[in-house]
Amino acid sequence: MALIKDSSPFYTGRPLPHELFTGREEQIRSIERALKQVSAGKQQAIFLTGEFGIGKSSLAHATRYIAESKYDLIGIHVMLGGAKTLDDLSERTLEYALSNEAYKPKNTEKMRDMLSKYIGQQSVLGININFDQLKADAPTLSKGFLPFLKEIYKRVKGDGAKGVYLILDEVNGITKNPDFAHFIKTLVDGNALSSDPLPLLLLLCGVKERREEMIAHHKPVDRIFDIIDVQAMSEEEVNLFFTKTFSKAGYTINDRALNLMYFYSQGYPRAMNLIGDNVFWKAETADIDYEVALYGVIAAANEIGSKFIDSQVLKTIESANYKSILKKIVKNTSMNEMEINKKEILPLLTPNENSKFNNFMQKLKKLAVVRSGSEQGEYIFNDRLTRLYLSMKFYSGH
Repeated sequence: MALIKDSSPFYTGRPLPHELFTGREEQIRSIERALKQVSAGKQQAIFLTGEFGIGKSSLAHATRYIAESKYDLIGIHVMLGGAKTLDDLSERTLEYALSNEAYKPKNTEKMRDMLSKYIGQQSVLGININFDQLKADAPTLSKGFLPFLKEIYKRVKGDGAKGVYLILDEVNGITKNPDFAHFIKTLVDGNALSSDPLPLLLLLCGVKERREEMIAHHKPVDRIFDIIDVQAMSEEEVNLFFTKTFSKAGYTINDRALNLMYFYSQGYPRAMNLIGDNVFWKAETADIDYEVALYGVIAAANEIGSKFIDSQVLKTIESANYKSILKKIVKNTSMNEMEINKKEILPLLTPNENSKFNNFMQKLKKLAVVRSGSEQGEYIFNDRLTRLYLSMKFYSGH
């Protein structure tokens, strides 16, 4: 009898709900220390860094739950993907202040009462937002961002709120704008020097290059943040995640399947959720074995290929030389080999390809396909699913 499946327990492309979150105990303890300081009336700032797909957003989301439920803070998690200006940032902050459901319903009600002028005709996450009004007021908010946060705190403080936890996530685009670094420094310093400082934890999520980019625009940013580096999850944490998540949906999974899913996810939550989601939809019984897990791995690799590699890499890099370089890299290294060594690859290339190799690798770095290794001329694929997809694509003759 076929299983009846309403929805997958895995979350692809969005943060995990706090009840499914596992691991990251050290990072959570570090953030909790800051949350405790804010609940006691102080200001804190953290830059949460780590590779693309490592789970920064899910960790931030999980700590927002802790902030609201344990420390009585007002949590606002702002996704800045695609934002380029301070007006964009202000607009997104208003939007997410309205649309984020607080874990304490009274907080949501108070914030929506304060921002009622922005509730209009266009539906987002269960409420209607007047985006025209929101966009029109964004420039004013950009100039008065700290007073805006203080006003939110003032409105909700009567119900026991002890501060604000503001998460600025997906900062990869806006850090290119020099104004952003100055904005952040002014926000932190202005609050610290205020006669009535706001108890605030400001947390930014981004890869380390984005913090370095901010510092290049405005050197004093270097002194603002405590740095929390998010590494890949351990095999034990990955196995616990898969076991717990599948169990929630009524499934069991054997050790051989777990080993395979760990190997190809390598502790990267984005890959873990893609694999788990594909395994879930493939499974025809409640017992997940190696064959079903293998199908899920291959399907996840193809999903990354169709959604990311083909659209952003093979289509962005139109040069035949670039594609030929990538093909030679893949065909002359093991399918499970993650490293690219310049000294080993250059002898395989034509003189024309050789002259384009460095530029090609820089493009792959910008597209988050590879990162620099520990030695000069060494590059490493960011995840095994991308590596697997490229192997399947080029070994099949494409």
